[in-house]
Amino acid sequence: MSLKTTDLCDAHGSTLQVAEDIFCSFGGRRSFHGPIFTVSVFEDNVLVREAIESIPVGSVLVVDGGGSKRCALLGDRLAAIAIDRGLAGIIINGCVRDTADLAKMEIGVLAVGKSPRKSVKRGKGKRDKPVQFAGMNWIPNQYAYVDEDGIVISKTSLA
Repeated sequence: MSLKTTDLCDAHGSTLQVAEDIFCSFGGRRSFHGPIFTVSVFEDNVLVREAIESIPVGSVLVVDGGGSKRCALLGDRLAAIAIDRGLAGIIINGCVRDTADLAKMEIGVLAVGKSPRKSVKRGKGKRDKPVQFAGMNWIPNQYAYVDEDGIVISKTSLA
């Protein structure tokens, strides 16, 4: 079965959530999929790093950064760790930095913007809890499918 989001919508229509078109693609991989793991933070990326270092291979890290555009929650160093660990991709309701480097890296990275400023390091936030943004409920252990046409979420694996 194809993993194109358009084909998934045609085949599974009403069972899928479809994200609002608020993201830009910054990574070198344009399509990716996997089980969702979540982090909820605000201008603090300590839990982002902890998640990247601990979630399973093939996972999609979903970061609810509150949509802040004042600083980045991910840059080239954290993306390199994610690649080394075999993550499928990262979706951020917030910003990234080192965008020229991210574009050359073999990982999917979506974010709402970019900022050269780094985040604070306080370690505040939550992990593995449902988060809401882009018109969707991002629930841990559901499945995200991403390509150039958008993002869909399924309660079960469609791969």
